[in-house]
Amino acid sequence: MAKVVKSPRSSRGGEDTIMSGGSYEYLFTKDIDELMSGHSDTLIESMSNRLAGLGYANDAASETEELLLIIRQVKNRLYARQKRLSNVWFAIEWWDSCDSDEDSVKEALLKYRESGAI
Repeated sequence: MAKVVKSPRSSRGGEDTIMSGGSYEYLFTKDIDELMSGHSDTLIESMSNRLAGLGYANDAASETEELLLIIRQVKNRLYARQKRLSNVWFAIEWWDSCDSDEDSVKEALLKYRESGAI
């Protein structure tokens, strides 16, 4: 079944286009949040490989690969920071919901700081 999607030209005054295909799950329509999702890594890598395989689109293939590397770097950095902060967030959430006290927050902050936090 064809999917109605915005063509790249629609932002310049074109109309919605009925498209078939979807070999890359309409990668060109994905926003940043969707590109950051785990499944998009595979799609972006496939697109980069497809472009590289053409032999005349190496510049677009390289930039697509660079985009994938940036996404992976950002994900890794976010994961590391979230992991360091999770106990502090937990302590605050429990204190604010009256399930814990300020001492728990101070203890979580001490461990956070000892972990080499920024």
